Amino acid sequence: MKKIILIAAFLGAALPAVQFAAAQAVYPNKPVHVILPFPPGGSVDTVARLVMPRLSESLGQQFLIENRSGASGNIGTEYVARAAPDGYTLMVNTIPFVANSYMYAKLPFDPLTDFVPISLLASSPSVLVVHPSLPVHSVRELLELARAKPGVLNFATAGPGTNPHIAGELFNYLGKVKTVAIHYKGGGPALLSTVAGDTEIIVSGVSEATPFATSGRLRARRPTATR
Repeated sequence: MKKIILIAAFLGAALPAVQFAAAQAVYPNKPVHVILPFPPGGSVDTVARLVMPRLSESLGQQFLIENRSGASGNIGTEYVARAAPDGYTLMVNTIPFVANSYMYAKLPFDPLTDFVPISLLASSPSVLVVHPSLPVHSVRELLELARAKPGVLNFATAGPGTNPHIAGELFNYLGKVKTVAIHYKGGGPALLSTVAGDTEIIVSGVSEATPFATSGRLRARRPTATR
């Protein structure tokens, strides 16, 4: 039987749709576990911690969040795939849920047959930010610096196949430059690595990056002059 999955592109449940609809009158009658296959601080974690308390309020049961990170989300996703298909183990995921099928030769689950997507949960724009020590204030200047120093600059990712990784490689491809991917276990640790200066570039969710950009710990772009 398929498991439910909550995705940052989908919201899922561990019951087939027909069974789930039939059980709505009594579901949930006990706490629901929500697995996040990434560590705290990233976009998936942020969205889940905004949504789950409201679900708890509206449905009268606790939606308990648990971070099970590693392997670009595969560890937490496998855990959900092996959970009882009773609707009480949910998952919030994003692009790696699909991308990992192409990044790994073999996965211990099938994203198409082992889960049931329910609905879109959230969407968010991303922003390219750099550490303030990097002498650039625009994408053009960043491209010029990357071309002058091929293979020297690096960008942080939440793991192979994650949103920041795909965005960084797209930047390389479209800009005809070579920056190096440095993989972390999630978006939170990746973003903090750029804040600390361990990495120089990251494409991060706007909600996560904005506080650091506002405080000057990251640079998003040169401010536009006003008249």
